[in-house]
Amino acid sequence: MKQIFTFITILLLATSVKAQLGGGASGVTGRISGAVIDSITKKPLDYATVSIYRSGGKAPLNGVLTDVKGGFKLNDVKAGKWKIAVSFIGYPTKYIDPVITTPEKPDVNMGNIIVAPSGKTLKSIEVVGAKSVIETKIDKIVYNAEKDITSAGGNATDVMRKVPLVSVDINGNVALRGDQNVRVLINGKPSGAMANNLADVLKSIPADQIKNVEVITSPSAKYDAEGSAGIINIVTKSKNVSGVSGSVSGGVGTRQNNGNANLNINQNRLSITGNFGGNATWPQTSNTESGTTTFTHHTEPGKVDTLKQVGATSSNKITRYGYRGSGALSYDFNNFNSFTSNISFNQGGFKADGGSASFLIPNTLVTSPTRYDYNSTSNTNTTFGGFDWNNDYIRKFKKEGHQIDLAGQWSHGITEFNSLSEYVAGNAASSGVKPANLKSANNGSNNEYTIQADYTLPVTEKFKLEAGGKTIIRKINSVYNNYLPSAGVDIFDPKTSNVYKYDQNVYAAYTVLTFTLPKSYGLQLGSRVENTAITGDPQNSLQSLQPFTQNYTTYIPTLTLSKTIKDQTFKLTYTKRIQRPSLTYLNPFVNKSNAQNYTQGTPTLAPELTQVVELNYNTFISSSVINLSAYYKYTNNLIESIVSSNIDLDNKANTSITNYANVGSNKSIGASFFGSINPIKIVTIRGSINAYTYKPDPSGLYVKDQSQNGTYINYNAFLSGSVILASGFSAESFVILNSPRRTIQGTNPSFGLYIIGIKKEFWDKKASIGVNTFSPFKENIDFNTRISGNGISQFSNTAFPFRSFGVSFSYAFGKVKFADPQDPTQKKKRGVNNDDQKQDGGSNGPGN
Repeated sequence: MKQIFTFITILLLATSVKAQLGGGASGVTGRISGAVIDSITKKPLDYATVSIYRSGGKAPLNGVLTDVKGGFKLNDVKAGKWKIAVSFIGYPTKYIDPVITTPEKPDVNMGNIIVAPSGKTLKSIEVVGAKSVIETKIDKIVYNAEKDITSAGGNATDVMRKVPLVSVDINGNVALRGDQNVRVLINGKPSGAMANNLADVLKSIPADQIKNVEVITSPSAKYDAEGSAGIINIVTKSKNVSGVSGSVSGGVGTRQNNGNANLNINQNRLSITGNFGGNATWPQTSNTESGTTTFTHHTEPGKVDTLKQVGATSSNKITRYGYRGSGALSYDFNNFNSFTSNISFNQGGFKADGGSASFLIPNTLVTSPTRYDYNSTSNTNTTFGGFDWNNDYIRKFKKEGHQIDLAGQWSHGITEFNSLSEYVAGNAASSGVKPANLKSANNGSNNEYTIQADYTLPVTEKFKLEAGGKTIIRKINSVYNNYLPSAGVDIFDPKTSNVYKYDQNVYAAYTVLTFTLPKSYGLQLGSRVENTAITGDPQNSLQSLQPFTQNYTTYIPTLTLSKTIKDQTFKLTYTKRIQRPSLTYLNPFVNKSNAQNYTQGTPTLAPELTQVVELNYNTFISSSVINLSAYYKYTNNLIESIVSSNIDLDNKANTSITNYANVGSNKSIGASFFGSINPIKIVTIRGSINAYTYKPDPSGLYVKDQSQNGTYINYNAFLSGSVILASGFSAESFVILNSPRRTIQGTNPSFGLYIIGIKKEFWDKKASIGVNTFSPFKENIDFNTRISGNGISQFSNTAFPFRSFGVSFSYAFGKVKFADPQDPTQKKKRGVNNDDQKQDGGSNGPGN
């Protein structure tokens, strides 16, 4: 599987191979064989691709991979003149033309075919040599998780932490270049479950299912306009192969255990694939210390100022599980029509058991202030799951590249959240201030229906037209019920319960024009229009909640200008992006499940609008790669959470409340760097850093909430090194570092992690076993948050266990043939791509 990614289409010509190389025709068929040898090392090249063409032809008819000794055999070859091509990453393709077979001599042994390595490729801008863990391409950065031995045994969250320009916080919230307004896709498609609890779904996907992760910072107009930071696409392992093949893998460790299996069947025009994997963690206990201070200044005569303090120390034990499966059926009716149906499902959940010791001092400004103490225990059980069903039809025409793609998708997701919190007074006086016991049940469902059409027409060799339209219909329903347990009876609490129905429809159309200009210039112009219609219906018998609607149309222009000079590419891009607030941000219901910190959405929230100008430079010298970007980003209608003091007259309590608001705008200047070098042949060193400024400009009432009013530099970085040793041994290490993320009121936690992995391959590289460790020198990683605003300050310090040790294994079986991605007859399977909505990465379920 060493060089799979360069050759993925020869198989789709299998139905015509027999007719062209043998099969239906009468007469004797023969075989062309030989061995591929490196000209410098004199060693055989395994997994090189050997393709056969008609003599002088341009389209491959069939192909095979070389074995561990470099040998290959092309069977069922009719008498005639043929062209043989030998391809391997890091080597120029070598052609031998003609190779002649005759009825008298049907078998030809070509002997040793000597190929010389090259320091560069000619047709693409990407890392050369053996497939790198990280590739830089003209439109994206690709992290090849299957090549990273430190990813074995983890989950998708662990994988995302090692992707260049990406950071992940303690709760699993994903950010791209420091911006959490990013759209995460799986195989280019959204997931119904990920729409509301992205962080939890990522933790349920085994790392062994992930092939690579693509990062697109400047999407063109053909992509959905949602996500001001860009798009992250997780590509799972599925092989475009002929025959029957598959693999199994798994791992056990002190943090979590996992397993994964896939099976691929591809015969003639029919292809069937299946995959299933899951993981489960051992219980992990985190300890948190938190506190809130609120100051109230009274101007009325006779009233005195108050300074209230609330604090707690808590311990929380969490156990997680998750699994994901998928199946696909693809059929090519002929060279012009093909159909694919794919269904994937996921199920996951976690159980949290904890306890805390809390205190309350109503006013520390008085003499001998009164202190109230109470303890609590909590039990929470959350499950989530769903499925995504895609159906894609492609109609191709005689002109190469001219095609119509029609796709439909139904995504269904559910979340169930149940919890019980019980409070015990520390002394008699505390009985009057301790929160009441609370039992909660939240059931949410999300149905999403998408219809998409794309049209591509290469008008000339220098001009290509793309156009399309799309409709997304979302229907979300959340029922959040709270009960007050008393004497063994659960009494429904109408004050804190809520029903929320939310509909969002998005209608879009786009056009993209691509020009190939003289002197290696390229130009792409894009235009996209999206209309958004929202209806929300929150229902609570004791809160004055009213249905609300929103309707807005957004125009999205994009521009890309590129220039290639030998091995260097310069690219200037401009794009405008939109970030719609999701239902959690819009729900006006006051959620009082946390007695000390209420939350409430804002129905009038406007979407964020972001304009980005980016200059990118990419070059490669031999096996070294450098990618540099500088960018300017302006965001209007900036959405942030605002924590403020709140007086609840019903409960006669002084609490804090978190709202979501369009606080103003932000201008940001940033730069990113990625580099990869091979100081010696067996060693690869990679590094990435992204730094950007944060200087918000709040407007209106939110000026008083601002406590961070300077210009701050945020960053995320990683450094990795890998070494390939003799006898199938290899080792890899990662160091990850993220700065605190700023808001107008404070900072969210920083994050650092060190990872080491070692792997041994055997059985002709079909099997491997490895060991890895996370944070071997420190048991807990600290996550600290600081927030301060108008009359309020909060802190939270959490120590979360990350140190772990694990053992992983994998085994691949079957004999496969891989197709060639440069083959213009490849039946490219495309589907629905929904890239929208500002997401709540937490685990509270739909609507809460």
